[in-house]
This record gives sequence, C-alpha cells and structure tokens, in this order.
Amino acid sequence: MSEFIFKLPDLGEGTVESEIGEWLIKVGDTVKEEDVVGTMMTDKAAIELSSPVSGTVIKLAGEPGDVVAVGAPLVVFETDSAAVPATEAPAAAVPEKPERAPEVAAAATVAETLDDSAEPARVIASPAIRRRAKETGIDLSLVPGSGPGGRILRKDFDLYLKARATGAAVSSGALPATGVKEIKIIGVRRVIAERMAAAKREIPHFAYVEEIDITELEALRKHLNAARDAAERLTLLPFLGLALVKALKEFPQCNVTHDKARNLLLQHDAVHLGVATQTPDGLKVPVVRHAEVRSLDDLAAGIRHASLAARDNKAKKSELAGSTITITSLGKLGGIASTPVINNPEVAIIGVNRAVERPVVFNGQVAVRLMMNLSSSFDHRFVDGYDAAAMIQRIKEMLEHPATIFLPG
Repeated sequence: MSEFIFKLPDLGEGTVESEIGEWLIKVGDTVKEEDVVGTMMTDKAAIELSSPVSGTVIKLAGEPGDVVAVGAPLVVFETDSAAVPATEAPAAAVPEKPERAPEVAAAATVAETLDDSAEPARVIASPAIRRRAKETGIDLSLVPGSGPGGRILRKDFDLYLKARATGAAVSSGALPATGVKEIKIIGVRRVIAERMAAAKREIPHFAYVEEIDITELEALRKHLNAARDAAERLTLLPFLGLALVKALKEFPQCNVTHDKARNLLLQHDAVHLGVATQTPDGLKVPVVRHAEVRSLDDLAAGIRHASLAARDNKAKKSELAGSTITITSLGKLGGIASTPVINNPEVAIIGVNRAVERPVVFNGQVAVRLMMNLSSSFDHRFVDGYDAAAMIQRIKEMLEHPATIFLPG
C-alpha cells in the first residue's frame, strides 16, 4: 500500500488558486481512476476534477469555500500500487459550457427594459449530477438543492431518488430543527460582497436622479420594433447608450477609470460600455466595446450578445473586463429611483428605472405621459456634482427628443 497525493493542477488563464466548490467524495470512499472527485471554482467556471488513480480517500484539503493554491495537496489517496508522482497529475479540463461562471462586478442588476419576456430560473448542478439525472429520467427542476444558490448536491439527488422510490414527501433536508439555515458565503456571493464593500468604502458616491418624459422615445421604439422579430426588438438600453456616447464627448471626465496603484485617472477616447447583467451565477458586467462607433442596431445587437453570453456562461474572460462606464437597468422592477454602485475602477454608472404613465403638465395642459427616472452615481473625488448633473441633463434632452440622438455632431 502507498499514498498518492493529488495536487491541484493548473486550471488555466493564469489561475494561481481556486475555491473548493463541492466534494463528491468523503474520507473512506473508494474511487476509481477518472471518477469525478469534486469541483473547483475559478473566475471562469466550476471545473470538475477527476481522480488520476484508483484508491481510498484518506484526506481532503478542506471544505467547500476554502481556497487552495495551485500545486497544493488536494486529495490524499491510499493505493495498491506505487504512487505516481503528484506532479504528474493531469490538468483539469475546462468544459465548453461550464456549469458556473462567477465573473462579477460591483454593479446593479440589468433586465430588458419594457420587455415582456422573462427567463425561467436555471438549475445549478454539476455535470455528474446532470448525467445521473439523464440516466434515471429525473427532471432536475423538481429536485430541491441545498448548495450555494440552490445548487443541487449529490446528497440532494440521492434524497430525491429515495423519496420518489418510497413515495415519501421530498424535502431538501437543508433546514436544521431550529428553522435556521446556515449559508456559507462562498463563490460568487463572496466576491460580490468583497467588491461591493470595497466600492462603497473607497468611492464617495454622488447620486443624482432625473425625471425624463420618454413618450416620444417609446413611440419611436414601438415603431421600429413593429417590423422586427421578437428576438431582435429594441429595448431602451441602446438608445440610452447612444445618448451617453454623445454626452461623453462633452463630458469626457466621466469616461474615466481610476488607476489607484499609480494615482492616475485614465481618460478614454473609446467608450467601452459595461452592461450590468443578472445571471443565475450572480452579477456580471459584460462589455460592448467601441460603442462610440456603433449604430443603433449594432449597439442593440452588441448588448443582446453580451448579456446572453454572460447569462449562458459563454462570455470569454476578455469580454467581462475593461469597461469604461456602465449602464444598468432594473426593468419593470426598477421602482421610482435607485442608487447603483459604481463599477470600480470606473467613475460613473447610469441606471434606468421603471417607466410609468401618469398625468403631468405638458405644453401648459395636463396630459398623460410616459415618465421614467434615470438614477446615476458618480465618484465625487473626480466628477464634480455640477458636471454630473449637466451630463444627465444632456442625456435627458436627447431622450426626450430622440431625433437629436441621431444628428451628427
């Protein structure tokens, strides 16, 4: 008998450490070579690791949520044959369609503004669980998950199988007798917490909310959408994006990123538009590059592609970094106003709230108009309140008279 130490392999893309996502084995289990032993969470995905040997598990590196460095011991096996050197452990393969992709940024949630479509919640489970579900004909949407974010763990799946076989009521078994559920802060939620705290701690936010009459803009949007397929219909965001691009020519101090290490402000000519997006794995900010040279349709397509790729975990790492200013939308959940958190190291973020019809004074008479608020936040260290307000007023002018968005100059 001998011991084999399975060390955490290089997971690619410059990863130097990884967080334990889920163990599929425990001490005392006997595993075969190529059996999946667990998942490791990187900035890109939850990656399954397979055992390089057959043997008995005698030690695990830690619990879900613990961080392990590349090259550090991960699992210790007792084997029948001479141990293979730990340095020869194969590298983990990143799946083409990873189950999780916890790219996040401190930004508010995005939704399709004035869009009636809604996506169903995505089931979170490892490929191993999905294979077992396919083999047994189980609909995973019916299985209660007790892992982070409702992730279906192996014990959850086994409990569901047992309950279905005996006719017993299905229960996740996650709640202790006291009725208090302990949720470990790991993965996406941990990174979100750290970045949100850093953004609010380090950036003095200046919030500015402006009311906008978008009656004409909505009429234009509906007119343009009349001849479009549902998948290609315009939301408010590309119109806001074009208006923002024009406004930034007058207020370039808002298209800036802060290089804290060098104590510099980097003022960008290009507008790389961040689109804060809610995904099943948490908040992400995919980037639509060079918004300043895009047409309305091109910008709309870029926003759709970026948001969809982020939600489907298909966005490349390069597509989730490098924005210079961010827009965000809470859609129909937008409320009256919001205070979006700046996507560090940027200095500004602009958020769209819910549009509602209400009576207002228009051309000296009371009329029903479609009204909406823009909620924005600025880094008050680098953007003066006057300039912030003036830029939003410029955007307001263009959105209320949408033809001006498309005029040259």
